[in-house]
Amino acid sequence: MNAPTPVLQLQAVHKRRGDLPVLQGLDLTVHRGEVFGLLGPNGCGKTTALHVASQLLRPDSGQVLIDGEPACARMLPRLGLCPQQPALYRELRPAENLDFFARLYGLPAGERGPRVASLMQRFGLAPHADTSAGRLSGGWQQRLNLAVALVHGPTLLVLDEPTSAADLQARHGLWMLIEELRRGGMTMLMSTHDLTEAERLCTRVGLMQDGRLAACGTPAELCARVPGRVVASLQTRDVAAASARAAQCGWPVRTWGGALACLLPDAPHAGTLRDVVEAFEGIEVSAVGVQPVGLAHAYLELIGGAPAGLVRQSRPCPA
Repeated sequence: MNAPTPVLQLQAVHKRRGDLPVLQGLDLTVHRGEVFGLLGPNGCGKTTALHVASQLLRPDSGQVLIDGEPACARMLPRLGLCPQQPALYRELRPAENLDFFARLYGLPAGERGPRVASLMQRFGLAPHADTSAGRLSGGWQQRLNLAVALVHGPTLLVLDEPTSAADLQARHGLWMLIEELRRGGMTMLMSTHDLTEAERLCTRVGLMQDGRLAACGTPAELCARVPGRVVASLQTRDVAAASARAAQCGWPVRTWGGALACLLPDAPHAGTLRDVVEAFEGIEVSAVGVQPVGLAHAYLELIGGAPAGLVRQSRPCPA
């Protein structure tokens, strides 16, 4: 089996904003054809990492490589950036925005028209052809924002929370477009706060904390680091008694989202709703729910409320 080809590498990258350290030795590798997602709390350095990757910011130290070469101005045409806030000319219509940015990137006149027409069709923008960008809804502005990022045919697409301004219907439409790009082989680095989005779209995920990666892997690999395969969430006023009962059953206990969470092995040994209800018989429990371990649980286990020492013990994202 051929080794994956690195398209983007951040090696021991440090970046400060004034006296505030934002990135602290960030190591990150994005392989050709994958969607790499960055997750983490506000202020952990996700957007700064994207800006360094897309050359909007220079690192204070460390190195950025694109296709194995140090990043420089001549590589900018290989990059497409879809910022969180749409970077569009509000008074221009969709095709006019696309044509403007195609000209900015130096596309020859003979290529611009077909490329703009193709993107208008592919992103479903044709019904809004006569509407200025500023009058489009947030979801449609973000569709156009994504199309603009692709107008020059980049090989690496960087997306900063691409669905944050979209309603539910628009978000699902954007997910379908990103999935289509992934199936077409586009390499993508994206940040998101939406764990469902990351689980659906990303082939690998990096969990950021304090300016570096605390954990990295496929969603399945991250979920495997939770010491259980099933999460039973309980609402109870007698937390001590419930925790003691869980310990008797051999179930690790966490407190997530104001509820007591018990980490159970797979059924049939445990993990059904009946198993949980019977295990806590005699203890006042007002509500109980059972679900498989997902990326949200991995996030909470690995960085949500975890001590700062977790980051110091972390390993670089494997190449």
